[in-house]
Parts: sequence; structure tokens; C-alpha cells
Amino acid sequence: MQARHLDRKRYFEDSAITSFLFYLPYIRKFHPINSCSKILEIGCGEGGNLKPFANIGCRVFGVDMAQIRIEQARQFFSEEKLDGHFESGDFLECPTPSEDDKFDIAILHDVIEHVPDKIAFLSHIRKFLKEDGILFVAFPAWQMPFGGHQQICRNKIWSKVPFFHLIPNPLYRFILKRLAGEEEATIKELLYIKQCKCSIEKFEQVVKAVDLSIQSRRLWFINPHYLQKFGLRPRKLCWSISHIPFFRNFCSTSCFYLLKPI
Repeated sequence: MQARHLDRKRYFEDSAITSFLFYLPYIRKFHPINSCSKILEIGCGEGGNLKPFANIGCRVFGVDMAQIRIEQARQFFSEEKLDGHFESGDFLECPTPSEDDKFDIAILHDVIEHVPDKIAFLSHIRKFLKEDGILFVAFPAWQMPFGGHQQICRNKIWSKVPFFHLIPNPLYRFILKRLAGEEEATIKELLYIKQCKCSIEKFEQVVKAVDLSIQSRRLWFINPHYLQKFGLRPRKLCWSISHIPFFRNFCSTSCFYLLKPI
């Protein structure tokens, strides 16, 4: 596991920089963002992605399953003297807002690959968007080298082995338990991610099923966040490969989508 995952303030700041450099400008190309904008992030963690939006006066709201992440988000925003509203809980249990309380922009970053019922989840998000609202989704394609999130392993070797999340479950569990020596909680989390896996093709099927339209798709060969994590310059996936079904998943370390209600 990388030290940056253990140092949550550093993770918050790294996320904020990536959001400022890449997410906010990408969304802004397709939807105006100003001090009147209401922004919702589902799976907000410590709130780093929302910081650039709060900095320009947007009203930002975040929800996350982990109470400790919400407490950290409140703490970090308070330290930065920024306004933000954060709540812990299951987003699917959040009541549908009134028309006046709906959001201009919703953000779903590195979350959909953890959700088993993607249709129900996106359908619920849709209820939170204004009629002209937009949803930004980003996720790693399942077949990419670390699509199984095996980097969360504490074993220094196996956390750096690409593609081994694609092997059959019994062998995957054996490696994690016997060779990597991972704790049962980590093994269960990795197997759960494997169960919820999300490919480009699967995601676009879900988008169609919930009556959302794709305004933009951008596939990345080198994830923009790798600039902060590893110092690697972001690279978009070349056009020709991005249009080859299945194979493109192996090369897409992050998939950006902007979606609007039909």
C-alpha cells in the first residue's frame, strides 16, 4: 500500500490538484461552473475533488459510506476555511431532493467499479440532477493493469504486480492469502471489487439502460492522477485503440464520461 493512502491530508491535496487540473476544466467545457453552481460528489472520501469547486464559490456537498472520511473532509475544509457540507451514509438511502434542491453537477470518481447494482445506482443519481445537469464519471477499466485495485495490498511485491486480478477467483484468493499474506478484510475487499468489475462496454450498457446520454468520453492511457502519484505525464488513449471493443480496456487506466439526462 502506498504511503499516500495512509497520509490522508496528502491524499486530499493530491486529489484537489488533479481535480483542479483535469476534472474541473473537462466539466466546464460542457457545463458552466460558477459561484451559483451546486456540486454533489458521491463517494467523496476526504473531499479533495471538491476543493477546487469550493475555491471558486460553488456550493459543494459530499456523501461517503465511511464516517472517518467524512470527519476528515470536514476537518480539512475547516482548516482551508472553505464551505462544504458532508454526510456519511448509503447514497441509495438518500431521499430524492425537491426540484429546488437538485444539483447542477454530480461527480462519481473511482466509485462505480465498487457498486454491484450499477443500474440502480445511476438511476438514483439521475434523480439528483437538474434537468440540464451533468454527471461526471471516472473509473479504471477492469482489465487495465491495476483494475482490481491490487495496489491496496500491503505486500510490497504483489501490490505492484499488474493483471493478476484477472486470474480465476480460487487462484486469486490463494495468492492473496498464502503468497501475499494479506489480511482477510483486504482479500474480501479485492474479491468484492472483482465481483463489481466495470468494463467500458458494461458501463455504456448501463448508461443506455438508465436513459443518460454520453456528452463526452475520454479514455486515458496514462491516468491524469498519475501526475501526482508517480510524476507521469497524462496521455490520452489513441483514437484507433479507443474504438476497439474489449482490447481498449487493457489500455485505459482511467475512463472519463460526461452524462446528461435524456
